[in-house]
Amino acid sequence: MSQMITAELVDLHLDLAADSKEAAARTLAERMVSLGRVTDLDGFLADVAAREAQMPTGLDGGIGIPHCRSAHVTEPTLAFGRSAAGIDFGAPDGPADLIFLIAAPAGADDAHLSILSSLARQLMDDGFTAALRAAATAGEAAALIGGEEAAEPQAEEAPEPEAQSHETQPFRIVAVTSCPTGIAHTYMAAESLERAARAEGVEIAVETQGSSGFTRLDPAVIAAADGVIFAHDVPVRDKERFAGKPTVDVGVKAGVNRPGELIAEVRDKAARGEITEPGAKPSPVEAAGEPGEGYGTKLRKWLMSGVSYMVPFVAAGGLLIALGFAIGGYKVDKAPSVMDHFLWTDATSWAALLFQIGGLAFSFLVPVLAGYIAYGMADRPGLVPGFVGGAIAVAIKAGFLGGLAAGLIAGAVVMAIQKVRIPAPLRGIMPVVVIPLISSAVVGFLMFLVIGEPIAKLQSALTSWLNGLSGANAIVLGVILGLMMCFDLGGPLNKVAYAFAVGGLADGTDGSFKVMAAVMAAGMVPPLAMALATTVRGRLFTRTERENGKAAWVLGASFITEGAIPFAAADPLRVIPSAMAGGAVTGALSMAFGCTLRAPHGGIFVVPLIGNAFLYLLAVAAGTAVSAALVILLKGLRKRQPEHAAPALDEERVTVAA
Repeated sequence: MSQMITAELVDLHLDLAADSKEAAARTLAERMVSLGRVTDLDGFLADVAAREAQMPTGLDGGIGIPHCRSAHVTEPTLAFGRSAAGIDFGAPDGPADLIFLIAAPAGADDAHLSILSSLARQLMDDGFTAALRAAATAGEAAALIGGEEAAEPQAEEAPEPEAQSHETQPFRIVAVTSCPTGIAHTYMAAESLERAARAEGVEIAVETQGSSGFTRLDPAVIAAADGVIFAHDVPVRDKERFAGKPTVDVGVKAGVNRPGELIAEVRDKAARGEITEPGAKPSPVEAAGEPGEGYGTKLRKWLMSGVSYMVPFVAAGGLLIALGFAIGGYKVDKAPSVMDHFLWTDATSWAALLFQIGGLAFSFLVPVLAGYIAYGMADRPGLVPGFVGGAIAVAIKAGFLGGLAAGLIAGAVVMAIQKVRIPAPLRGIMPVVVIPLISSAVVGFLMFLVIGEPIAKLQSALTSWLNGLSGANAIVLGVILGLMMCFDLGGPLNKVAYAFAVGGLADGTDGSFKVMAAVMAAGMVPPLAMALATTVRGRLFTRTERENGKAAWVLGASFITEGAIPFAAADPLRVIPSAMAGGAVTGALSMAFGCTLRAPHGGIFVVPLIGNAFLYLLAVAAGTAVSAALVILLKGLRKRQPEHAAPALDEERVTVAA
C-alpha cells in the first residue's frame, strides 16, 4: 500500500480547490497525472463518472470513495483528500470529509487489488478514520493509509469474539457481497457485516465476489448456515448453492450502511420458517437494488428485460425478411412453402427460403417479449405463462401491446402464487407443475376472455393511425422519436423508441416501416456527429476523445448509438443537447421524405433495403451536420488556453475545460 500512496497524493485542504464531487475527483486525479500514474486526465475522469453514475460512492461516516478501473491508469494508485466543508458523494448521512480516489489499471493484478480491498475494510474502522481526521501533515496521512500505523486501531476489537461464548449454538449466516467494480464496496460490505455479526454474537462467513477473484464458501459451511445475506449490485455467481434457506437480498450499499438490520431481518425470516425455494429465487429486478426502489423503476427494468431478449429475434428475423424482399422482390411473401417448391438454381426460391426463415424467427417476437418480461418479474417460473400469454396475443392479433400486457400479467400472477404459504411436502412440485399450470390457466383466461379484445382493437387503431400519418403529423412523430433516440444514447428512453419501432414491424404496414426508418436514422446521428466534430475541430477534444472519434464513424454507421457515450460522459451538458437536436432533424426529415425500412438493424449496411435510400442518407447527413456544428459551437465557447500550447501539456490544458 505504501507504494500506492505518497505524500504527493494527499491533499489535506481539498475544500480550498473543490466544492463538488467532480471537482474533488479532478483535483486528486491531477496529482496522479503529475506523478505519471494517470496518462489521460479527462479519459480517466470519464471512467470515474461512469462508475459514479452506476451507484453513488458516498458512505455513512463522512467517507467518499470514487473509484474505477481505467485503461488510462499505469499502476494501482490511491489519492486522499480531506475537506473541512464536506463534499456530497450521495451518502445518506450527508457530505463526506474523507475522500479516497482509487485508480486501478484495466489489467490490475490480484495482489494489488487485494491491497486495495484491505483499505476498503479499514475504512469501516472508526479508529482508523479518526486518525486520518487528526493527521497534521500529508506525510502522516500517507503513512497511516500505507499501513505503517494500521495495527493499533484493530487491537481493541480482539475481545469482541468472546461475546459468542454466551450462546452454545450461535446463529450462523453465510453472505455474498459484490459491486460493479469489485474494488471497494464489495469488501466494505463484507467488513461491515462481519463487525455487526461479532457485536450480535452471530457467526458469519462472507464470500467477496470482487475483482481480485473469490474463493467459494465451503459447501459444508453453506449447508450448516441458518440464513443467507446477498449484498450485491451484480449477479451472484452460482446463486443456486444457497437455495432452501432464509434469504435477504439487497444492494451492496445496504450491506455497508445497515448490516445490523440485515442480520435482524434474516434471523426474523428464519424464525418464521421463510425460505427461498430452489427454482424460486428472487427475481433479477428485486435482486438489483435497494428495497425502496420505486415501482416505476421496476416497471422500466421489467420491460427492458423483455426488450433485451426480443432484439436478437427481431434482428435475425427482420434482416432475413428484408434480404428475402431485396432478392426476390415484394411478391416473395406470396411464394409457396419451400418445403413444397424449391429450385436450387432459382434466385426466387432462395429469396423465399430467407423470407420464410425470417418470418418464423419474427413470429417469436411477441412471445419472447412477454415471456422475458415475466422472467424479469418472477424469474424462471414466469417463463411458461409469459410465453403462453404472448402466443395468445399473436393468435388474437393483439400484437406488441398484447405482448406487453401478457408479460406483466404473467409475472404478477406468478409473484402472487409465490406469496402463498405451501406445505413442505408440496414445495418440490411447485415450480415444475403447480405454478406453470395455474399461472398459464389464469393468463389464458384473462387474455382470451377479458382484456384480449380491447387490446386487439387498440393495436388495430394504432396501426391505422400509423398508416394514415402524413404531412405535419408524420414530421412531429419523427421529431419525437429522434429526441427519444438521442436523449440517453442507448438508455431506457432510447430503448422505448426502438421497441415501439420494432413492435410495429410485425404489422408489416407502410406506416410502421416509416417509423423504423426514422428511429434507425436518428440513432445513427450521435456517434457520427461526434466523429465529424473530432475530425473538423480536433483541438476542442482530448486525445482520448479524438481516438474515440475514429471508432465512432464505424459505430454510428452500424446504428450503435452507444458509440457517443464516452463523449456524453465527459461533457453531457454540451453533447446530449447537440445530439438531440440532430436526431430531431433526422427523424423529421426521414418521415417527411417517406423513407421506409423493413430491417430493424444494420445502419448503412442495409441501405439497399431502404425505401427512398438517397433521401434517407441525406436525412442522416443533415442531422449529423447539425449535431456536429452545435457541439463545436458549444465547446468553442469555453475558455481555453492558446491552441499553440506544447503537446506535452495536453493533460494540463484539458483540465481548464469547463
